[in-house]
Amino acid sequence: MNTRIPPIQCLLTFETLARLRSVTQSAEELCVTPSAVSHRVKQLEQIIGTKLFGRADFSLTTEGSEYLAHVREGLATLQKFPGMAGQSATPGKRKLRLAVTPTFARSILIPRLRQFTDAYPEIDLTLQVSIPLLDVVAEDADLIVRFGTGRYADVEHVCLLRDEVTPLASPAFVREHGPFDTPEDLEGISLLRSPLEPWRTWFEAHQLGWPEPVDGSQFNDIGLMCDAAAAGMGIGLIRLKLGAPWLENGSLVRLGGNTFFGSNIPSPHAHYLCWRTGTMERWECAAFADWLRKSLV
Repeated sequence: MNTRIPPIQCLLTFETLARLRSVTQSAEELCVTPSAVSHRVKQLEQIIGTKLFGRADFSLTTEGSEYLAHVREGLATLQKFPGMAGQSATPGKRKLRLAVTPTFARSILIPRLRQFTDAYPEIDLTLQVSIPLLDVVAEDADLIVRFGTGRYADVEHVCLLRDEVTPLASPAFVREHGPFDTPEDLEGISLLRSPLEPWRTWFEAHQLGWPEPVDGSQFNDIGLMCDAAAAGMGIGLIRLKLGAPWLENGSLVRLGGNTFFGSNIPSPHAHYLCWRTGTMERWECAAFADWLRKSLV
């Protein structure tokens, strides 16, 4: 008798393929490649020494059906066992720790999050703050939302959200310093700065040969810059999706009113969902990643 215990990813893949009866759908649910699904099933069959699937439609053999019952019983037992870090929480809950940038959480995630908690009541979600560009994140986060160029060699990642930028200011600032009819009217005006949204992107798109501003207030969080602009400190180059709450409540407005001022410009940065290799083996992580991607479409 072979006493070797199969890897958990093989057992999860076997259960998923037996339930969905499709390599493609199983790969999507597990966030792996179809070849990985096939490899794991073959590995499991080699370990236990028996054929699990009988035909091309992935119907189970007699041994496969019997083994599936044991696998599901074992997985259910593991899911009910509370982690050491959450023994005081509700038994059976799956723990998911997400590190997220502040303004993305405020403007994008929180307004949608009820949909996830309603759809997955068995998952307890913990939100932790990450700092964009500086890549300051909680070490124990399962999933991380980063904002930057997408060049992340240390983790697997997928692009979540791209956006356009445009100058925004408070209504009072516009009344005092306007009118702003053309992009050239920004010359000599207080421009709020952030390494997250360089002004040169917008300048170049509007054929302005101006250098990146080196004076004025600077912020490493877009939400703080939105608050500063709403308080009348100057004009901020704001991502429209992140700035939506301020635009909707009227604390920030576009420049120019009904006149032509300038077009929206794609931001050079984007939001990415990142994770360490192997994280998507946990179904709660794969479920959240899939939900988040679809909710932002």
